[in-house]
Amino acid sequence: MTVRFRVDVLTLDTTEGEVTYQFASDLTVLAGPTGVGKTTLLELIKFGFGGDARLAPVAIEHVEAVALDVTIGEDKLRLVRSLDEAKRKTVRVTDRIAQERQPDHNVGEEQPSLNTLLMRYLGLRDDMRAAAGGNSSREGNRITFYDIFTYLYIPQYEINRDIAHSQDSYREPKRRAVFELLFGLTDADILAMRSRVNKLKGDIDKADKEHSTVVEFLRTSGTTARSDAVEIYEAAREHQGAAERELAVLRDEIEPVADRETQVVRDLLAEAERALADARAADVDLARRQAEYIGERRRVEGDLARLDRLRVAGARLADIEFTTCPRCMQSLDRHVSEGACRLCLQPDAVAETGELDQYEVRQLTSQLAEMEDQIRALGAQREVFTRAVSDREQLIDHLSRTLENRTAERVTPRLQAFSDASQRLATARTQLELLEATLRQWDRVADLERAADALRSEREQLRGQLKRATAQLEERRTRIIDEISEEFASTVAAVGIPGVQTASVHRDRYLPYLNGKIFSQVVQVGGGMATATQVAYWSAVLAVALRNHDTNYPAFLLIDSPRLALNTAEKLTAALYRRLVTQADANPGRVQFIIADNELPSSYRGHYAQVDFGYLNPTVSTINHPGESEVVTIDAVPAE
Repeated sequence: MTVRFRVDVLTLDTTEGEVTYQFASDLTVLAGPTGVGKTTLLELIKFGFGGDARLAPVAIEHVEAVALDVTIGEDKLRLVRSLDEAKRKTVRVTDRIAQERQPDHNVGEEQPSLNTLLMRYLGLRDDMRAAAGGNSSREGNRITFYDIFTYLYIPQYEINRDIAHSQDSYREPKRRAVFELLFGLTDADILAMRSRVNKLKGDIDKADKEHSTVVEFLRTSGTTARSDAVEIYEAAREHQGAAERELAVLRDEIEPVADRETQVVRDLLAEAERALADARAADVDLARRQAEYIGERRRVEGDLARLDRLRVAGARLADIEFTTCPRCMQSLDRHVSEGACRLCLQPDAVAETGELDQYEVRQLTSQLAEMEDQIRALGAQREVFTRAVSDREQLIDHLSRTLENRTAERVTPRLQAFSDASQRLATARTQLELLEATLRQWDRVADLERAADALRSEREQLRGQLKRATAQLEERRTRIIDEISEEFASTVAAVGIPGVQTASVHRDRYLPYLNGKIFSQVVQVGGGMATATQVAYWSAVLAVALRNHDTNYPAFLLIDSPRLALNTAEKLTAALYRRLVTQADANPGRVQFIIADNELPSSYRGHYAQVDFGYLNPTVSTINHPGESEVVTIDAVPAE
């Protein structure tokens, strides 16, 4: 049966207080001139359901949150969404029956998601995808509540242009899938099979491409089949085995070549190298000691020079008699006690040091002579060790040449053969590695072929299941589409859309056909004919959904400004309203229409609830309207 879907109350939390609208009637008309905020209310309803809305300046600047009291089936919810940029990603949810606050739900895919909640209440899964037909290899985009809402809301900026975004090709798969879901012409399993078939096609294409790439690579390896690669691999293994055996024979031949004389030469060479190292170490030690004695000799020579300078200075100053003080220039012609200094009158402490100085000089001279002897001795020892180093270097050079000659005569030819065999072994091993890689690629070719065959088999099975599942619904499809087509034709005739001789609904695209052509090729964009066709189409679709109790179609329709494009077409406007009023009267409590419009047909004012607005009484009544001259229409506002 159709899903009962109603907006019971709309509450706006504004900067100046609350504004509340109740929609108790099955058909409510929001009436008033352009610019009083009728579209703003409808867009705020869309926003409250988690959609992207075109918000007028008054909403952005003065509405802080929107609250919707809704009924979906037997459940009643309250949804509150803030307009604040930082808070609008979550919606507060309250169960109105149990009066319990549920966890906040996210606007988007993050769980808990408002989309998942609303889809569940509609009896639909939230993981369904709408796969495109033809050669598409994509699983398709997820079907969301917003896709369902395009069947429930005819916005002002689309009412005289398009039906459910049918002219946006990228949305076409979802539009058709939603139609089929709501009328029971498909189900979640069929949609999943379609998505899986598309994904398998992509996987098969990928496997085939990878298979072609690997096969092309293998062509460059010189192998056209795996058997060729195996044959070359076995030959390479034989070459590797032969090279390993040859190396083993050469290794056995080289080992006994080192005879006793060669070993003696090697031992002598090692001993000579050790002796050379000892001689060099001793020479370094002698050089160090010699440097130390030379440094000490310089110190003693410095002391002797100092004593000599003292002796010379004393001799030169001994006969000087001061007659005037060198500091204050006073005369020193005065009586001086014997043994006192004429200058300071203090006892003269200067003693005869000649004997003492001579002793120190003799001691230093003796040390200097001893050091000279040590330095000469060390120099002689260094000459001995220098000759020893030279002799041992010559011995090592001789022994090295002798050993090299013996090696060149007896070992080098075998070593060359050993090197050649090693090169052949390395080449064989490299070839084996390459062939092993080639064999792995051939195995990969086989794996890819098996994987592609398995994918094709799964795809064919799915196609068979999909065909059978679709065939089971074909009778229903034919009946539903025929019924909608007949309902649409009778509605068009009853409304009297000018210039239309025949009207139907396309069997595959589910869109209106007028005079044998798709509606977009017949009606003029922006004209009243497009608006009339749109209202007639949705009215027909909803009528058939209400008659068929086994559908998931929400019996709800928001229509924004149908009269705007009709202008003076009074009869056509009256006919459209007559159709909607009749539909609401025929289904009391089962359907809800909310219409925003300008002037209304006077003959139908008593058949529905009407809320009148004006520039002194705008929809956001807590905020003063700036006046008719400041009106900015909603189609000039971008979607949030």
